[in-house]
Amino acid sequence: MIRTILVVEDERRIAALVAKNLEAADFTCVLAGDGDTALAEFERVGPALVVLDLGLPGLGGLEVTRRLRRASDVPILMLTARSSEADKVLGLEIGADDYLTKPFSPSELVARVRALLRRTTAGQRERVLVFGTLRIDPARREAEKDGRRVTLTTLEFDLLYFLAGRAGQVFSREALMRHVWGDDRIVGDRSIDSLVSRLRKKLEADPDRPRHLQTVWGAGYRFEDAGRGAWCGRAAWSGPSPASSCWS
Repeated sequence: MIRTILVVEDERRIAALVAKNLEAADFTCVLAGDGDTALAEFERVGPALVVLDLGLPGLGGLEVTRRLRRASDVPILMLTARSSEADKVLGLEIGADDYLTKPFSPSELVARVRALLRRTTAGQRERVLVFGTLRIDPARREAEKDGRRVTLTTLEFDLLYFLAGRAGQVFSREALMRHVWGDDRIVGDRSIDSLVSRLRKKLEADPDRPRHLQTVWGAGYRFEDAGRGAWCGRAAWSGPSPASSCWS
């Protein structure tokens, strides 16, 4: 299946280069040169992934990211000419999934796009995790809390599933950064803290006193099974509470 990528870039030369390399890798590209057009094209085509320049005229890339995140968990790959860590962290904090700093290698661009798309489909062979009224489904890459669907970004889901799948284990921020972004990403501790904070706001009844996503002072984070943890195959699932065919 050919997947559509929305490329949001105001510099025509860069937009053409990005599209050329993605189309050579069997993707279809739709181009937008500003933020307003990007939002309209997103609604029209429903892309599998968005490549988004942060330095757009008018409606900037950060605001486009915020608006996309209100409605969708589509993977977002930022393109930025800003080399400071603070700019990259800000983009990741508001919901982008990865970034490339200009100038970038076309082959790395394609690799990043493929990696993000793999992450959105890799869960189809993994197990569903159930902790009381919290259900985490890797095939659908979403969580349910009290029977209500919770929309998660790619990074939020990856971090949640990694910790929940190893409930009780403590992981340092460095270890979590390696898992979520890989060894070659330049991000700081603040990025993990931001992801955890966002997950708590979405999943915890009281984010200031979390039951599941707990801080271990001086060590890192862990996922705590506040009730009875379980796992089951997707086909066996039948409701928001652990089914009889799930195992503790």
